[in-house]
Amino acid sequence: MHRHFEEELDHLRTRLIRMASLVDEQVESAITALFTADELLARAVIERDRKVDAFDLKIDMQVERIFILAQPVASDLRFNMAVLAINNELERVGDIAVNVAERVHSLKEHKALIDAYPFREMAEKAHKMFKDAIDSFIAGDAPLAVSVTRSDDAVDSLERSIFTSLLKEMKDSPSNVEAGAHLFYLLRHFERLADHATNIAEDVVFMVEAKLIKHHNNTENTPSDPTTN
Repeated sequence: MHRHFEEELDHLRTRLIRMASLVDEQVESAITALFTADELLARAVIERDRKVDAFDLKIDMQVERIFILAQPVASDLRFNMAVLAINNELERVGDIAVNVAERVHSLKEHKALIDAYPFREMAEKAHKMFKDAIDSFIAGDAPLAVSVTRSDDAVDSLERSIFTSLLKEMKDSPSNVEAGAHLFYLLRHFERLADHATNIAEDVVFMVEAKLIKHHNNTENTPSDPTTN
């Protein structure tokens, strides 16, 4: 029974990593499609979302089965709880990739406006946070996860700066109002991408160190989870 349980956990971990890899590919493709106005690539992102949804359902079902049949405790319990939470974050990040891809057609004539603001920098920073969060899960690397949470301020700062500048642009040039509305939408999604990366990183710290952290709180001063073993 114990060997079967360990194999089930290994299978679950592998499945989550595969889903994370797919979602990362979705995000990278969506960002590339946006900045190159590649509508074919954007369409591929939208069509591949079914695979993300399929992974999401399978992982949820597998975790539920493990809870019911094995009743995990201590570190195994934390692992399953983390996988369940991270799976939810990955599904939402997949949705963000689709939402960005869906804006490619509307914004293809406004590349100059996009390039006038640091949208690419913000997108790349948020994407790096996501990749690092996934790497922290794969390696069980709590310090890397904590570094992800500390990167969120840079993305938030870019969001505020772009928002203020873009709002002024729309007031000064009414012809850019429609494009600006789409860009505000993108701005929100890139900010949410960073937030989901932060959430994943927090789940990794909980899984590895049995500590609950909230963004930039010092993990050294955070009480341990009672499941610690």
